[in-house]
Amino acid sequence: MHFSELPPLPETFVRHYKERGIESLYPPPQDECIVAGLLDGTDLLIAIPPTASGKTLIAEMAMHAAIARGGMCLYIVPLKALATEKAREFANKGVAIGVATGDYDQKEKRLGANDIIIATSEKVDSLLRNGAPWLSQVTCLVVDEVHLIDDETRGPPTLEMVITKLRHASPPDMQVIGLSATIGNPKQLAGWLGADLITSDWRPVDLREGICYHNTIYFDDEDKVIPAPPQRRRTSISSLTA
Repeated sequence: MHFSELPPLPETFVRHYKERGIESLYPPPQDECIVAGLLDGTDLLIAIPPTASGKTLIAEMAMHAAIARGGMCLYIVPLKALATEKAREFANKGVAIGVATGDYDQKEKRLGANDIIIATSEKVDSLLRNGAPWLSQVTCLVVDEVHLIDDETRGPPTLEMVITKLRHASPPDMQVIGLSATIGNPKQLAGWLGADLITSDWRPVDLREGICYHNTIYFDDEDKVIPAPPQRRRTSISSLTA
């Protein structure tokens, strides 16, 4: 399925990926999400174990479609560092990005001017308790690493409460997208979210097992030599100041 076949997506978003050489979706996972109603506001739990299978792009498509309909998106991440990483990844595609990770006693009214707000679950919990007014305008909620909903090492069930509260504070038709590669009980979680389950074992790159020894990877059927990195030319201080 090509981007050109997805009219809900803004041209700026489509052009960004075309310039990177990406014009079509991955067959099983991404195509299946489109057919399931990703761009029409359907709630989805996307449990795709393979790395680089395109989960982030799926979330981006949902958010840009929601923004095109006049909505606002909230993207929840488990770590501050991940919030910064996602902000860089989502930038330069024609929408305003806001990041909120600290200052737990603030309402952060300024964030309401953005199209996509990226925040940790603890920060969103604080925003809910402080009555951030823009939360009632969120029409698309994306929860990255949603399997952490029952992670005992993170203390009380913050993420579970955040999702529950947001579903009451936001419009009744708010779309919920859950992303994970390691859910042990995807059907149960999808049932709790009231979401359709999308799962796939398809990999964009074959996963192979081999042994690396002295710059060579030995597979069952072939050996692959790892090229040595080019030597960097050392520059003396005198040549820099000359």
